[in-house]
Amino acid sequence: MIYIWVALVIAFTVIELITPQLVCIWFAIGSLGALIATVLGAELWVQILIFIVISVIMIFITRPLYKKFVKTKIIPTNADRLISQTAVVTESVDNLCGKGTVRVQGQLWSAKSESGEVLPTDTLVTVVRIEGVKLIVK
Repeated sequence: MIYIWVALVIAFTVIELITPQLVCIWFAIGSLGALIATVLGAELWVQILIFIVISVIMIFITRPLYKKFVKTKIIPTNADRLISQTAVVTESVDNLCGKGTVRVQGQLWSAKSESGEVLPTDTLVTVVRIEGVKLIVK
């Protein structure tokens, strides 16, 4: 059984080293705990229990630390950057007729009114969100 736990420690460590995020370091540590239990003469069910308990504890300890120290900065790309921007109505926005166009950052977009009210030409509006290919404005 020692060779199995050694193989698992090595396998989980190698997998962890070749992946960019935390994937299975917890299982490598759990396998190491089970290996130590095996060397000390523990029965198979105790080894498996130690593996599971240590792996779960490590998940609960390391995941929050990982999320705290590895910040993933989300940068709006493409159309997302239009949200909160000011736009000018170039064709009156009328949800009932299904028409309306706005110009934002030099581009023309189909638009719908968030409140459902008709927005006349040359009105300044703010982009609230994007639904499909239409900007929702207010």
